[in-house]
Formats: sequence, structure tokens, C-alpha cells
Amino acid sequence: MSEHSEQTYDRKMLEALVCPQTQAPLHYDAEAQELISKAAHLAYPIRGGIPIMLVDEARALDD
Repeated sequence: MSEHSEQTYDRKMLEALVCPQTQAPLHYDAEAQELISKAAHLAYPIRGGIPIMLVDEARALDD
């Protein structure tokens, strides 16, 4: 499976994940394969189907 293959995620699993910095809910961006924290202005990558929930690995969002 390629890195950019679209995956489907269990909605309950996604609802259980929160931003490790703010504890705010995350939004799943299927196209970018990221979990977005609007509260922290960060995007956490999903690599190989695994969300990388480390602030140091997150991408800063442009406002």
C-alpha cells in the first residue's frame, strides 16, 4: 500500500483521539492524511495508517 493510499478510519477511534498539546478534538483530513488541531494550529501526520501524535512531528498550520 502506498503512503498516499486513502484509508478509512473508524469514527469512534478518531473521536477518541485528541490533540496532545491542547486536549481539543481533531479533524481528519483524508486528502492530506493528517489529523488537524484547530486549537493548537497543528497538523499531525498519518504515516502507514498510524497517526503520529507527537507535537515535535506536527506541522504548523498557516492561518
